[in-house]
Amino acid sequence: MTPRRAPALACSVVGAAVVALDGTVLTIAQPALQHDLHADVGQVQWTSTGYLVAVASLLVFAGRLGDRYGHRRVFAFGALGFAAASTGIALAPGIGAVIALRVLQGVCGALLQPATLGMLRTAYPPERLGTPIAVRTAVIGLAAAAGPLVGGALVSAYGWRAVFLLGVPPTLAIGLVALATREPGTDPDRTREPGPGHASEPARVSEPSRDASDPVPRSPLDPFGALLLAVALGLFVHGLVDAARPGGTLAGLLACGGAVAVGFAFARHERRAASPLLPPELLRSVPVVAGLAILLAASAALFGSLFVATYFLQDVQGLDPLDCALRVLPLAVLMVLGAPLCAPLQRRFGPRRTATAGATLLTLGVLQLSRLDATAGALPVGVAAALLGAGFVTLMVTATSVVVHRAPEAHAGVAGGLQQTVMNIGPALGVAAATLLVALVPLGGFVPAAGVAVPALTAVAALAVPAALALPGADRRRTRPGATPPRPGRRPYVRS
Repeated sequence: MTPRRAPALACSVVGAAVVALDGTVLTIAQPALQHDLHADVGQVQWTSTGYLVAVASLLVFAGRLGDRYGHRRVFAFGALGFAAASTGIALAPGIGAVIALRVLQGVCGALLQPATLGMLRTAYPPERLGTPIAVRTAVIGLAAAAGPLVGGALVSAYGWRAVFLLGVPPTLAIGLVALATREPGTDPDRTREPGPGHASEPARVSEPSRDASDPVPRSPLDPFGALLLAVALGLFVHGLVDAARPGGTLAGLLACGGAVAVGFAFARHERRAASPLLPPELLRSVPVVAGLAILLAASAALFGSLFVATYFLQDVQGLDPLDCALRVLPLAVLMVLGAPLCAPLQRRFGPRRTATAGATLLTLGVLQLSRLDATAGALPVGVAAALLGAGFVTLMVTATSVVVHRAPEAHAGVAGGLQQTVMNIGPALGVAAATLLVALVPLGGFVPAAGVAVPALTAVAALAVPAALALPGADRRRTRPGATPPRPGRRPYVRS
C-alpha cells in the first residue's frame, strides 16, 4: 500500500465503523436516556428518527459536494462536526437538545459517509477497489456486532452519556488526518502500474499533480434539485419510520405519498436542469443501477427479517437479549470473516456469478427463518443466521464495488451518496414492511411460520437474484491462465 492510499483507507474504514457503532450503541442507551431526562417514548424515538431523516436526505448532495470540493475536505468537516455533535449530546441538559444535536450529527454523518467511498475511488485503481471495500465492510460488521456489548457495558458502568463520547476520539483523529493529508489528484501508481493482462503496456506520462482537495471547477451544484431530493427522501424515511410505529400507519402513508409527489417534481426538474444533481450517465449505467437495486432488496430483506426474528426469540421463546444475540452470532461472524474472501471471489468469478451466489444464500437464509415455529431450537436459527451473514456480506461487497467502480471518478461522491442512501432506506423499508405484515396476522404474531411477514421478505430477498444477473461477468483477460500479454509497443485491444 502506497503512502497516499493508507490515509484514505484509514479514514474510510474508521469513519464507516464509527457511524455503524453509533447506531447500535444508541439503541442500548435509549431506555437509560429516557429515564434520566424524563422524556416520553415519542421524544426518545426522535433521537433516532431525526438523525435518520437528516442523513438520508442529504447523502447524495453531500456526495456532490465531495465531487466538487474534494472528498477529503468534505470528510474532514463531517468527521470533526460529528465529533463535536457527539460531545454536545453527552453534555446535553435535556431531551430537546439531544434531538437537535442528533439532527446536526445526521447532517455531519451525511457529509462523512459518501466521502468514505469517494476517497477509495480516487485513491485506488478501479480494478483494485474490491479489497479496500471488503476491509471496510468487515470492520462495519465487527462494529455493528460489538456495538450492543460495548454499549451495554458503558451504560451499566458510566451511564448513557458515555456511549456518545465513545466515538469522539477516533472521529476527531481521522478528521485531523484528512485535513493534514494532501494527495495529488493524479496518483502516479495509477498511471505507471499496468493492470493484470497489460504487463507490457508502456507507462503513460503522468499529468501535472494537483491537490485533490482543490479539484478542477465543475458544474453547478443544483441546489434546488438537492432541496427537492432532500425533502422527498426525508418524507419517505419519516413515513417508513412512522408506519412501523403502533398507530402511525396513516401518518406514515401520508408522508410517503408526499414523498412520491415531491419525487415527481424532482424528476421533472432533473430532466430540465442544465446541470442535474444526479448525472444522467450515472443513472444510465446498468451495473450501477443493478448494484443499487441489489443493496436495496438485500438490506430490506435482512433487517426486516432480523426485526421479526428478534421479537420471536425474545417475546415468543422468552430468551434474554444476550441469549438472543448468541443465537444470531453466526451472522456477524460470517460477515467479518467472509468480507476478505469476497474480493478474490469477485476477481475469479466476476461480479455477476459472485452476487448471484450471495443473493441465493441470502434468500435461503430468509426462507429458513420463515420456517421457524415456536419450538425452533438454536441449530435452525444459527443456520439461518449463517446463511444471512454469508449472503449479505457477499452482496454488500460485490454490489458496492460495482457501484463505485463503474461510476466515473468525477461522480464518485454522488455514487457513494446513492449507495449510502440505499443502505439507509433499505432497512427502514424492511422494518416498516415487516411491522405492517405482522399486524395483518394477529394470531401469528412474531412466529415466522405462522405469519406472512418473513415469507414476503423471502420474495424481497429473491429480487436480488435478477438484479445480480445484470452485473458484469468475469473479465476473461484476467482470469484465463497463461494469457499472452500484448506485444511491446503495440496498443492493447480493449473490448468495450
